[in-house]
Amino acid sequence: MSYLLAFVVGGLICVVVQILMDQTKLLPGRIMVLLVCTGAVLGALGWYEPFAKWAGAGATVPLLGFGNVLFKGVKDAIDAEGFIGLFKGGFTACAVGVSAALIFGYLGSLIFRPKMKD
Repeated sequence: MSYLLAFVVGGLICVVVQILMDQTKLLPGRIMVLLVCTGAVLGALGWYEPFAKWAGAGATVPLLGFGNVLFKGVKDAIDAEGFIGLFKGGFTACAVGVSAALIFGYLGSLIFRPKMKD
């Protein structure tokens, strides 16, 4: 049942994003920034954790989860290291995910040989 719930919640997030793309003049990059910021704000308000426990991977995999990870990293680093944690926390919290995205993107480009558009 948790797989179905994750699928439905992740799908609903995608539906909202698709509606934003189709019905507004927002560019995809701005919509992605909006999702990351929404995840961070929900985390700061304390609403993201209960939502993520209920929805599972449907809430943690999309960009909302990335925003929450950034917020939690900054919050933990500020608690541990003070003001400097404001600058370090986000980088240390998301380093593995960003590194994996870069490495797998590079490997994908080696396998599939992308071509530039003319």
